[in-house]
Amino acid sequence: MKHLREKFLENSYERLMKIRSADVCKFIEKYAELCNPRNIYVNIGTPEDIEYIRKKAIEDGEEIKLKMEGHTVHFDGYYDQARDRKNTKFLLPAGVDYGKYIEWIERDEGLIEIHELMKDIMKDKILYVCFYMLGPANSEFSIPCIQLTDSAYVVHSENILYRQGYEEFLKERKKFTFFKFIHSAGELDERKTSKNIDKRRVYIDLLDNTVYSINTQYGGNSIGLKKLSLRLAIYKASKEGWLAEHMLIIGINGPKKRVTYFTGAFPSLCGKTSTAMMPDERLIGDDIAYLRSKKGKIYAVNIEKGMFGIIEGINPSDDPLIHKGLTTPGDVIFSNVLMSEDGEVYWVGSGRDCPEKGINYSGEWYKGKKDEKGKDIPPSHPNARFTISLRAFENLDPKFEDPNGVPIEGIVYGGRDSDTWVPVEEAFNWVHGIITKGACLESEPTAAVLEATSQREFNPMSNLDFLSVTIGRYIKMYLDFGKKLRKKPKIFSVNYFLRDKDGKFLNEKVDKKVWYKWMELRVNNEVDAIKTPTGYIPKYEDLKRLFKKVLNKDYKEEDYVKQFTIRIPEQLRKIERMMEIYKEIKDTPEVLFDVLQRQRRRLLKLQRKKGDYISPFELYEINVFQGTKKSFN
Repeated sequence: MKHLREKFLENSYERLMKIRSADVCKFIEKYAELCNPRNIYVNIGTPEDIEYIRKKAIEDGEEIKLKMEGHTVHFDGYYDQARDRKNTKFLLPAGVDYGKYIEWIERDEGLIEIHELMKDIMKDKILYVCFYMLGPANSEFSIPCIQLTDSAYVVHSENILYRQGYEEFLKERKKFTFFKFIHSAGELDERKTSKNIDKRRVYIDLLDNTVYSINTQYGGNSIGLKKLSLRLAIYKASKEGWLAEHMLIIGINGPKKRVTYFTGAFPSLCGKTSTAMMPDERLIGDDIAYLRSKKGKIYAVNIEKGMFGIIEGINPSDDPLIHKGLTTPGDVIFSNVLMSEDGEVYWVGSGRDCPEKGINYSGEWYKGKKDEKGKDIPPSHPNARFTISLRAFENLDPKFEDPNGVPIEGIVYGGRDSDTWVPVEEAFNWVHGIITKGACLESEPTAAVLEATSQREFNPMSNLDFLSVTIGRYIKMYLDFGKKLRKKPKIFSVNYFLRDKDGKFLNEKVDKKVWYKWMELRVNNEVDAIKTPTGYIPKYEDLKRLFKKVLNKDYKEEDYVKQFTIRIPEQLRKIERMMEIYKEIKDTPEVLFDVLQRQRRRLLKLQRKKGDYISPFELYEINVFQGTKKSFN
């Protein structure tokens, strides 16, 4: 390391030398030599460091100051606006095959390629060495991390999103496991965006707990501790018997000051952040959760302390808490929105009038601007984002920093589904829920991935893009995890995107609050439910009462019927789709096929008796279920 000493800025060398771990120093030395930066800055998270990074991001042109104090805007390249599925790959040892649903490359081949592309990639730049923690301080959940990057924007983002971890690296220990991330934006164009997109690569080495990300700036590809760390954590969890999930954590306030905690898995642009931010409820986290079994119950933590959220559609009416945070002075980064001439930002769905012109991810923008294919360029990208501290939100739960996590009583799965799932439904039991709600999750595609198509996408537990184990093994992890639980959380599905035949949504955005209030009552055994072939649904009278109490809305019987009709043809088609997919996955647990076949038989039996589409009121005469101990076979 001494031969690199002249490259270290200020007291950075001394900061690094305080760390006694040889593995840490070797890692940093190896990639400092390979990437060959002009200088090295060691960020340990002091207030001076944080301010230095903010200023460098602006000075280097990666961010632009806005009119409001503390606010900046960042632009990614026009073709660098989402996760790159095609070039995000796991490095697997020879003979290991994860199947067609997970991108991978042979490890030796991938390492050779990525190291060749990284040679001198940071020339004439500063290498920032950063130390973070995934999770609260002094917690069994937490994992220390090192981020190496030449992007002040990435460091600025991670300073907002993650807890500083330098002190953890100073501790003396014999065995020290940490996650490693190396990122370079690569050569930049005149707009300070990544130039060599054809050489964009995101490679994950599971054997060495290392992620390589180059020639990209979009946060989902470049912010190492975001979804890149989730991939490493899933693999680690698979070996240690816990779960690393793409999940929100929220506390729902119940009667008599009771708080019931839920996790929820939703693909991007499917309502996950807006659910986590429901007014008058308790925010723990909106994106990534670690789940562990302790004394027979599930406990969960949010590994982040900030939010990297999709901004489209956020307005003071639908998302008042987020909107307030984004319009208050403080440390906020906007990305790929429209910056007006007076230094303010606009995004689609903000509830404001769009400026005639400005600057966005396409450069100079004006109304009517088109791309090379003649398609209108919107003022803000559909995947435009904001980065903000959770402490900016007044609904942050006091237990957010609890190192023990919060007890989870319910798990929720939801995606974009226009015609099959009802708005809210409870699974019969843990196995039924994991398989029919989680493992069979599908979603109509969104702008968060580059290769999105018009077809409904298979996305088990909303985690497919991040799985670092085979799909079959992942499902078995859940089933095995459930066996350790003395008290299993109830499992639910939700669907905010159900439409009628004319394409009109059958739910309003705010209705989700009622679904969660009903789930909170179900978890605490305070309301009955109607048994259907696919799970338990609410009774009309309970929803009518909740709509009035929670939203002061009159809930009509005709709306209940439209929303909670049992759609048997669509349900049967879904089962067939899932059976075909899982038949191709070699290590699928046999119980999955058994559970789906039994659900199919129940649907066919009801179809013969009642027809294709059954009003929930018709099921009243069959059975109103009052307990939760019987299984539905």
